[in-house]
Amino acid sequence: MRRATITTGTTIAGVILLLSLKPHHQAISVTRPVAPEPRAPGGGVTAATADGTYRGQSVDTRYGPVQVEITMSKGRLTAVRVLRAPSENGRDREIAAMALPRLTQEAVTAGSARIDAVSGATYTSEGYITSLQSALDRAHA
Repeated sequence: MRRATITTGTTIAGVILLLSLKPHHQAISVTRPVAPEPRAPGGGVTAATADGTYRGQSVDTRYGPVQVEITMSKGRLTAVRVLRAPSENGRDREIAAMALPRLTQEAVTAGSARIDAVSGATYTSEGYITSLQSALDRAHA
């Protein structure tokens, strides 16, 4: 009887200890360049988007860098090309192969960086969205 009490108490203490642990999250390091706002004749700020290709910044994620390049046509996002993706090991390549086409399709459909992260590829998604936003910022500069 005494062993059962000790075993039960130890098990409860272990479960409480496990539940109190919090996972470690590594922050994505991003430094955004500050570009001057374009000025219209007379001093007003314009929101013009120049057609062309714009490269987003490379974003370091927990599993490797992510960088995209966008194509703008008639003021709209028409294509996104992934330049860099996590590829250190087979699992990184597998996740990137699954997530990046979905992110690209969502970005072109939305025409912006306001897209959902892909489940199971959170860090890659966050890096993609950040790089995409920096490319869009350059297009609107």
